[in-house]
This record gives sequence, C-alpha cells and structure tokens, in this order.
Amino acid sequence: MGYLDNTSLTVDAILTKKGRELLAKGELEITKFALADDEIDYRLWDTGHDQGSDKYGEAIEALPILESFPLEGQMMKYKLISLGKNTLRLPVLEVGLSAITLNRPGSKQIITPSTANIANGNSVLGYTATLGNSDYATLRVAAGGSIGAATTADVLGDDAKSISVTGLRFEIIAKQVTVDSTTTLTVTANETGGSIDIPITIKKDASLDILQA
Repeated sequence: MGYLDNTSLTVDAILTKKGRELLAKGELEITKFALADDEIDYRLWDTGHDQGSDKYGEAIEALPILESFPLEGQMMKYKLISLGKNTLRLPVLEVGLSAITLNRPGSKQIITPSTANIANGNSVLGYTATLGNSDYATLRVAAGGSIGAATTADVLGDDAKSISVTGLRFEIIAKQVTVDSTTTLTVTANETGGSIDIPITIKKDASLDILQA
C-alpha cells in the first residue's frame, strides 16, 4: 500500500486474473464503477480561513490519496451514492445483527435486509449480497427472497472466491474449514443506495480433531 501523487489526475486500478485475461484479448470492458471518500476528513473544512471561501477546502484537497490495494473490507468502506434531488434523508440499511458466527459445516444464517427509514425501499430491485470468500460458506437467495428476475451470481477476483447474488432474503451456509476462518458479507441496497458490512466467522470442523486423534 502507498500514497498517490494528488497533484495530478490519476486513475489507479488493480485487475483480477480474469481482468488481465480479458485485457490481453482486447475484450476488457468496464461497465460499472463505484466511488468512495475513505481518505477524506470533512472536519478539515475551514469556513474561518483568513483567505476566504476559495480556501475552505484547502486542507482537504491536500490530504494524501491511497493507491488501490486488493484487501476486501479495507478498501472503499464509505461508498458514495446517488440519490434523487428531492431526497430528504439518507437510507438506513438494517439486517438485524452485527456479526455472524457459524459453528459447524452446514450451519445456516438467514439475512433479511430492510431500509428502515424509507417505506418499501428496495422492494422492486432488492438488495445485492456479496460474500467475500466462498471457500468458507455458500451464499444464495433464501426461500421467498426472489425478486422475480433472474438471480445474478458473479465470481470475482484472482482466486474466484467472491460471489454476489441479488434478492430480498439471503441464506449463508457454512462449509467445512480446518481452522477458524473469517470473511465479510456486504449487503447493498439496489434502489435507495447504502450498504452494510457484516463480519462472518466460520468455526473449524471439530470432527476433524477426532479423526486426527
């Protein structure tokens, strides 16, 4: 990880293995992107600057910008969202829990997201859930959680470990792991915007200790 020179316009990107393959074939096409302001400290906005309003944001503009790095959960934690011009409140996304622990292979957890302060928010396009590492658990749309359209499942990353599905309810099922393992579930609202990260712990399969003994 390092800092970028913010005196010039820079686009810094890391391609996955699949992305590099597509680039080599001339088939790489970027269709979606996200913006975030993780590095920005808005407390530095200085309305009392002695050189006037042109200098209010001087300290913010001088902040160092991080280069891209492929650590899920550490990059783009505070994504920017687009909302309608007459929006009166930011969406509040809730899932009813702050963390998930799955104690053995086959353990399940149902996630039912909701947008607390916007009535019927995301009832049409639903939510997108992204599991950081599908080596540790299975992620799928839970019964009754389909939004009518086909569920999308996109495998991302060099090792094809991250997976995303779209719906209204989701089910996470633990796989067998030999050591306690952690990953993250990110739920994003497809209509109102907003997202939430949920840490997941998958406990090692205790039966493996018995077999080894």
